[in-house]
Amino acid sequence: MAALTGTTGRRRIYLMRHGFVDYTSPEVVKHEDPSRAALTTRGREEAKAAGLALADIHFDLALCSGLRRTRQTAEIVLAEHPYDLTLEDNPDFEELRSGKYIHFESQEQLAAVMTFQFEQAGEPGATFLEGGETFASAMQRIQAGLKALLHRPDWACALLVAHEGVNRLILSHILKASLGTSAGFEQDTGCVNILDFDLVPSEKQGEAPKIERAMLKALNITPYNYLKNGMNLRSLEAIFVEPT
Repeated sequence: MAALTGTTGRRRIYLMRHGFVDYTSPEVVKHEDPSRAALTTRGREEAKAAGLALADIHFDLALCSGLRRTRQTAEIVLAEHPYDLTLEDNPDFEELRSGKYIHFESQEQLAAVMTFQFEQAGEPGATFLEGGETFASAMQRIQAGLKALLHRPDWACALLVAHEGVNRLILSHILKASLGTSAGFEQDTGCVNILDFDLVPSEKQGEAPKIERAMLKALNITPYNYLKNGMNLRSLEAIFVEPT
């Protein structure tokens, strides 16, 4: 079983959130489809900064959710690496599905509504916006995707570019916290989290290794502004109130 240098069964995931996007762009509004959101100039700069920061990391795998904004981010990050690596799409890590498209009267209203979604994530049957996916079902598919990734052979270090909601649930999961805890995990656009997992071989021949423990090595690093000077808004406030 492949493992990080100096360890017997430890694997690492560099978990990113995609760079800055404009969810109120003409294309998104015209098609009423947030999945069409693409990186802005600011988002591309955030991704490039992350790519430069991660340039010396040897990734064995590179994955994204497959949605446009995560693929763009991952491609920019990988462009800073001196070796070729095939970028894989994994829909298990797509953002929480939001149901019917909602027309908001203002950016401020949109920011407030989106912030509230995570505040009530731990409530029974809570959904991501009206008619959207429940937080509980989203957690199930994300957990399944993470487990399948960790059970894949022959890798020690992976890049995974996903979304704010997905990352919040992954962080809650590895710390064995409740769904409601996801509200407390800030995920700035273009951020990097570092997750370590200890795996031990199964006692039964042919079975996947057991995930013994998960560790949060680093949280919400923003290579374009390490100390977050001037970043006084929550990510949801910034991305919906000040699209650039």
